[in-house]
Amino acid sequence: MVVAALVLVLLLAWPLGLVLWADGRLEHVEATSGAAPTPGTTYLLAGSDSRDDGVIEDSETTGARTDTIMVLHVPESGPAALISLPRDTYTEIPGHGAAKINASFSYGGAPLLVSTVEGLTGMTIDHYVEVGFGGITEVVDALGGVELCLDQDVNEPLSGLIWTSGCHVSDGTTALAFARMRYADAQGDIGRAQRQQQLIAAISGEAASPALLDPRRQVSLIRAGTGALAVSDDTSVVDLGRLALAFRRATGPDGITGTPPISSMDYQPGGVGSTVLLDPELTPAFFADIRDGSLPPGPVGGLD
Repeated sequence: MVVAALVLVLLLAWPLGLVLWADGRLEHVEATSGAAPTPGTTYLLAGSDSRDDGVIEDSETTGARTDTIMVLHVPESGPAALISLPRDTYTEIPGHGAAKINASFSYGGAPLLVSTVEGLTGMTIDHYVEVGFGGITEVVDALGGVELCLDQDVNEPLSGLIWTSGCHVSDGTTALAFARMRYADAQGDIGRAQRQQQLIAAISGEAASPALLDPRRQVSLIRAGTGALAVSDDTSVVDLGRLALAFRRATGPDGITGTPPISSMDYQPGGVGSTVLLDPELTPAFFADIRDGSLPPGPVGGLD
């Protein structure tokens, strides 16, 4: 009975200890706006392309930008949705006028990016999660690689992706290049958004595999994952767990993935170069339907 009691205590203490340890490792940043909540739970995920960590060799680009901007929404009822906002989306940035959406991160960091996305979508951001370039490589390597698929050969020096058509188990460096590549893709940012969502689904699926019952791999993954993240002040490891479950819902057969409706991939308003123009007539209703959970599951958005 004593041995059984000790085993039970260990079984309960280990996951609780992991949660407390992981929560203490999270870096918190000021991000959310304090706006009145909207129905459901909305997460904003930003992939920061800061060159400071040395993962990307680039002597000309300083500071941080957002290569990836995704809104993950769990409505009160209806399907969860993972919506990618192309980084060149032309939209209003509070205090700066209209520009590419990723400029908001350069102008004012996470708080301005959050406010900009709230203005575009009409949904209040409840939790903000930022992932650095280095984080992708470390998380994928901690998982032992993930399977990714692309039906074309690629040799693109800008992202570093060298790919033979088909599905391959990829290490962290290849997975990062897979998520960044766009110039060899005929669909540009839309194709990149699809690959980024595929990578998220692959990481989520691998992280839920029975192999992760190994305590050593659990520790390795938590160390890599928490080291890669910066989250809003009121976001905990428990919230990240809920986010992971929402990922799986959104990228599964009963979820919604894609982009908002797009009118042009080469809209040139002047002064900011080529931008992505969301459909001004369809976009407001699109985000209202995402918020309310009234869209059917499946892929959405893209060019009209």
